[in-house]
Amino acid sequence: MFNKLLGKFSKDLAIDLGTTSTLVSTQDKGIIINEPSVVAVNLRTDEILAVGEEAKKMVGKTPAHIQAVKPLVDGVISDFEVTEKMLKYFIDKVHSESFTLVPRPRVVIGIPLDITEVEKKAVEDAAKSAGAREVYLIEESMAAAIGTRLPITEATATMVVDVGGGTTEISVISLGGVVTWKTMRLAGNELDNNIIQYVREEFNILIGEQVAENIKLKIGSATPLKEPMEMEISGRDLINGLPKAAVINDSQVREAMSRTIEKIIENIKLTLETTPPELVSDIYEHGIILTGGGALLRGLDKEIAQATKIPVRVADDPLTCVVRGAGILLSDPDLLEKVVSPGTEEL
Repeated sequence: MFNKLLGKFSKDLAIDLGTTSTLVSTQDKGIIINEPSVVAVNLRTDEILAVGEEAKKMVGKTPAHIQAVKPLVDGVISDFEVTEKMLKYFIDKVHSESFTLVPRPRVVIGIPLDITEVEKKAVEDAAKSAGAREVYLIEESMAAAIGTRLPITEATATMVVDVGGGTTEISVISLGGVVTWKTMRLAGNELDNNIIQYVREEFNILIGEQVAENIKLKIGSATPLKEPMEMEISGRDLINGLPKAAVINDSQVREAMSRTIEKIIENIKLTLETTPPELVSDIYEHGIILTGGGALLRGLDKEIAQATKIPVRVADDPLTCVVRGAGILLSDPDLLEKVVSPGTEEL
């Protein structure tokens, strides 16, 4: 009763709890938070020093008693307490301008397809401990399809490839459910690791995650570019331990990432092989939709199209598809009831 009363003064939230970044949207304002899933913790006092953008700036630069933690690994919670504190921070931030003293919102959260019951319970508990009054879990690929305004409840196949930070999810959706799917622990973070490894082997330079991500964003591509690009990189010389700089070009970055991209394409083909023929003909007709931050990699859509012989298009603003889909569900209870992940419990 008390929760319901507080709920009347709270803003219902849609949350995309991602490995790399967390996005939060409300019904009235749309997406209001888009920050890295990073929390800086003082190990001496167990105090949260920074969350999101501020905490990301500290990665790789902290003294021994401060740790910049990424509480989600491969789309699932690896550090429950830190995730709870991060969610509480975001919920309080949303309500900071309102008069709600104790926010008790309804929350729709995106979860990976291969999540276990224990991991699902961890997401629910973290959200409830952070202040949510009701928690609805929705598969991320389903939320991405809804956010892209695809006809998910019709007897027509929709193939969504969601390339996130920690995982790539390939799913075929029809009649409001996932028919066939594959999920793999290869996505944006793995591409960064590929670049770190390549620079280490080719240039004898050790670079950090943020430098590798910067290289991927600036000159990374899946297919050859019309005009060659290059950039200067700097890190620690592995031979003498001193700072060292070098120049890397787009073809070297492409070579570094090629194996991971090939594995993603191979899994798309394997998913198509296990899809019923009627649905495959729909996919051939309507094409494959790319969502997630990885969809922004130059030429990835062309590379997948060439390998599968199926048209591929990148969703509008692929980074926000999941949170937009979850936001649509907040205002459409009938659709929410059809697609909500089973096994969730309401307060």
